[in-house]
Amino acid sequence: MTPATEGLLETHLTLLAEALLPYRSSEQLLARWGTELAGTLAGGGRLLVAGNGGSAAEAQHLTAELVGKLRDDRQPLSAIALHAETSALTAIGNDYGYDEVFARQVRAHGRKNDILLLMSTSGASANLLAAARAGREAGLRCWAFTGPAPNPLADACHEALAIASPASQVVQELHLVSTHMLCEYVDRALPTALAVAGPATVGRPATPVRTGVEVVLDGGDRRVEAG
Repeated sequence: MTPATEGLLETHLTLLAEALLPYRSSEQLLARWGTELAGTLAGGGRLLVAGNGGSAAEAQHLTAELVGKLRDDRQPLSAIALHAETSALTAIGNDYGYDEVFARQVRAHGRKNDILLLMSTSGASANLLAAARAGREAGLRCWAFTGPAPNPLADACHEALAIASPASQVVQELHLVSTHMLCEYVDRALPTALAVAGPATVGRPATPVRTGVEVVLDGGDRRVEAG
């Protein structure tokens, strides 16, 4: 071990241990979020998630656990990582600016009472703040995983889980723990949520989808012609 690297692991583990002490109080919030998310998904709603950089990877990890599975087999649950839609992301960034890359997708995919979860170590990313505003305007419940509070993203969302650490690596590591725990609580609450909503509602659009081309006639009348 060289002098330049000596103690790096110990320093990191010390920061992680310091953050774990206040993090233990997050269990009640994660349990409630898991129950709410299970109810939303069982009722035909969806989860939209977004982040930048390492937080994008964390967000995509979450959607993979819900669409796939965490541990035990179950039906797939509707969760979309907005940053993973690269053609839409680059088109929106090119045409409307990078601050709009998530907000425009929230307006496209989000429906009232869906859940939007935004992840950021700084809590100050302009594109996530724009997404939070778009989500609230569309009637979504907006949650955030952030670094230390107060921060703009935590203030822009209905609720936030803020990690009390100055180290972005530690924040992201506890966001991953939070992702796994959120999925654990979803899986625990899902059977009850399905019993209330009915299993056939999972993945079902909240409103009927009409196929074909909508034609506007003189006088404002509308009809849908089959495609």
